[in-house]
Amino acid sequence: HIMTDQVIECENVSKAFDTFELRNINLTIEAGQVLGMIGPNGAGKSTLIRILMGLIHQDTGSVRVFGKNMPAEHVDVKKDIAYASHDMQLYKGATLQWHMNLITSFYPNWRAEYASDLLHRFDLSPDQKPEEMSLGQRVKALLLLAFARSSKLLILDEPTTGLDPLARQEVLSAMTDVLRDDERTILFSSHNTTDVEQLSDTITFINDGQIIASQNKESFLDSWRRIRVRLPGNGNLPAMEGIKQVQTSGRLAVVTTDRFTDTFSDQINHHFQNTGITINAVEHMTLEEIFIVEAASNQKSEARI
Repeated sequence: HIMTDQVIECENVSKAFDTFELRNINLTIEAGQVLGMIGPNGAGKSTLIRILMGLIHQDTGSVRVFGKNMPAEHVDVKKDIAYASHDMQLYKGATLQWHMNLITSFYPNWRAEYASDLLHRFDLSPDQKPEEMSLGQRVKALLLLAFARSSKLLILDEPTTGLDPLARQEVLSAMTDVLRDDERTILFSSHNTTDVEQLSDTITFINDGQIIASQNKESFLDSWRRIRVRLPGNGNLPAMEGIKQVQTSGRLAVVTTDRFTDTFSDQINHHFQNTGITINAVEHMTLEEIFIVEAASNQKSEARI
């Protein structure tokens, strides 16, 4: 068996439900990568995660985790995956220490020293019970229980959902801190782009059951720009390669591109000058803004098919 540094490989994975369909998912996650999956609620993030964990069987396509076929070999793979989700519950009346002991009995690789370090960093006490914790503390307790298993793959499904801004920041900075120290592969899903932007090095946009874009975070942020222009008297904007979206309001227009480079910038400057268009501003975009444009242009291309 060839050793692979690909932790997750999905090829043409589809799954149909009555009201929803996951379509032709192709996704690869390499060892040590932190992949952030962004998509609105109901986009298919949790379905894909359940397929990866062998909890749901895909209709078509192949899924391999650590080179093993899912769901057929899911028992072998489970010990190497730690999973945490915002809707997981801790046992009422039981202390955090009790939960840690419980997990130790299932996971022989539990790192006790690392767990006590996390207790300190997450500002938690082993004597705390869930009902004595704030929501932020409960999420951090779940993350601690997942992190300290020293699993090779960490799957976090919407871990920050339902947290107030302060608790979210608390959980995120704690996570960022831990991830910086630790070489491990992480799949992190959220409908909150800023969370993903802060933590991930690779971004996958998922919408309506399909992956609409997947790229290294830096190149995503580098290649997208919003260009604000003033049109000439005739109000025309010449057609140009590499333009993803145009919005006009009177003589002002906003042109969005996903192919911004120095060369492209020179071309567009030249092109616009020749047609009497003034460039007022060239702005970077957030992942959220990029996602919205990607989703809109994806729907248009769907409609054309």
